[in-house]
Amino acid sequence: MNIALVVIIVVAIVLAIVGGLTEALGWLLWVALIVGVIALIAFLFRVIGGRNRV
Repeated sequence: MNIALVVIIVVAIVLAIVGGLTEALGWLLWVALIVGVIALIAFLFRVIGGRNRV
């Protein structure tokens, strides 16, 4: 195989991995924000409701 072809393949693989990671991190950031908001709402309901669990 030509060395230039190998370099192009390696660069393409690295770019695909990095691009996938940034998309995954962006998606996980949104998921974390949504879960955080849900947890905050649940916490506020528990505090405002005043239920005492023993």
